[in-house]
Amino acid sequence: MNELVTIPREEYDRLRAAAEDLADLQSYDRAKAALAAGEDELIPMEYANRLLNGENALRVYRDLRGKTQAALAEKAGVNRVTVAEIETGRKRGSVATLRALAGALSVSLDDLTE
Repeated sequence: MNELVTIPREEYDRLRAAAEDLADLQSYDRAKAALAAGEDELIPMEYANRLLNGENALRVYRDLRGKTQAALAEKAGVNRVTVAEIETGRKRGSVATLRALAGALSVSLDDLTE
């Protein structure tokens, strides 16, 4: 059975704003929990801006982790030249290579490809 409730517009607007505030608070709580559990990390603004400005994600995350191309290549088990070519856009990198690089940087494959 459908029940119809009529309320003043002001009350409707107040309830809707409260629901949006609650959704924002829940999102905030989930983000804080993910940070506390080590499931997510904060990226300093300098690096976030580099990503937003279209700089190669592999280079940005490598710099964020403080790794040289050679160190990253060794940890990922790929050739240093491959890392350089992906960073400069000369090569795209295979899924397997990008997955290995993402693992070596402790980021998701999506972080390197989006």
